[in-house]
Amino acid sequence: MTTDTGSTVPRRQLGRYLRQLREEARMTVKAAADALEWSTPKMWRIETGATSMRSLDVEAMCRLYGASPEITEALMGLAKETKARGWWHSYGDAIPEWFELYVGLEAAATRLRTFEAQLIPGLLQTEAYATRVYEVARPEMSREEIQRGVAVRRGRQALLTRTTPRAPQFDVLLDEAVLRRGVDADQLKHLVTVSRQPNVSVRVVPCSAGLHRGNMTSGTFTVLDFEGGKEPSLIYSDSLTGALYLDKPAEVATYGEVWVGMEKSALTEAASRKLIASIGEEHA
Repeated sequence: MTTDTGSTVPRRQLGRYLRQLREEARMTVKAAADALEWSTPKMWRIETGATSMRSLDVEAMCRLYGASPEITEALMGLAKETKARGWWHSYGDAIPEWFELYVGLEAAATRLRTFEAQLIPGLLQTEAYATRVYEVARPEMSREEIQRGVAVRRGRQALLTRTTPRAPQFDVLLDEAVLRRGVDADQLKHLVTVSRQPNVSVRVVPCSAGLHRGNMTSGTFTVLDFEGGKEPSLIYSDSLTGALYLDKPAEVATYGEVWVGMEKSALTEAASRKLIASIGEEHA
């Protein structure tokens, strides 16, 4: 698998700059869409980085917002970068449109912090476990479609061992219940093995910890951080039919506090590996 990050970050950067220009011009999304003869949903896709952009369209937006020639030229140049395609595009509809954005952001992040109360995180799943997850979550999928979905998951996992760009730090907090729900010995052994990588940390929040703030979330979320402030940190949480992206500073700060609180309740890495291994022995 190649390690390119595709167009995701340039799209989000361009969308953010264009939204800022619109707001500085004191124009609503609808007013801008009407002036450009576009639909409001198209404007939303542009400003959230959900679509690539043509330089001519960017020029038209900058003209409408009264941007300087220098800013217009810079943003038109950035628009060309939104055409890049990541490795995952070759899998077509094996990746839902709402998840494609996350795959690109995940590939570009320098640190990922994931809390899971339901499943083993995708980046740590074995092929057999991932297959079972697809079979339960998407019973309408054919065997071939499931295999393609699992192949995408394996492709995503390559980022944990890549050398260029440098592999991200991956910190995981797992609710103990995850380890006891449909997880076989091979998956648990894999967890222990991967947790020994220098850039991977797996810690278990034991049942004895009782209620904690993580219980007040959807049961799973990921905090993505990016190098040098190229992209603001954001929170990602998904479900069967869609995803939630939160990037307002107050939202990111709240989830950061939740993470810190759960870390205090979690076992150490060594104690977590010991617990995971002991549960694996129960399945032997």
